[in-house]
Amino acid sequence: QEQVVESGGGLVQPGESLKLSCTASGIAFTYYDMGWYRQAPGKERESVAGITRFGVTNYADSVKGRFTISRDNAEKRVYLQMNNLQPEDTAVYYCHAEYGPWGQGTQVTVSS
Repeated sequence: QEQVVESGGGLVQPGESLKLSCTASGIAFTYYDMGWYRQAPGKERESVAGITRFGVTNYADSVKGRFTISRDNAEKRVYLQMNNLQPEDTAVYYCHAEYGPWGQGTQVTVSS
């Protein structure tokens, strides 16, 4: 069964940090490009960050310089380090494997 599971979300104040994790199973993880997406209430789902099988990264302009995506192929895990979080970052964050499954999401709330 192909599956990715997110964890690490929570409630933080503006300026604080969180690190999200995504653990994969049942897929040839090493050969998949991976991505983080988010969906805020009443908004469309958007791409946040991506990382290729070779470790090449890309970021949405809104998070560039604040978020860092990384992967550990041996552990079949991808991370999203989120620094200087702002209220507009509030959303459900999803992990996705290219040609594979989506996760169920983890809630990130940034509020004073």
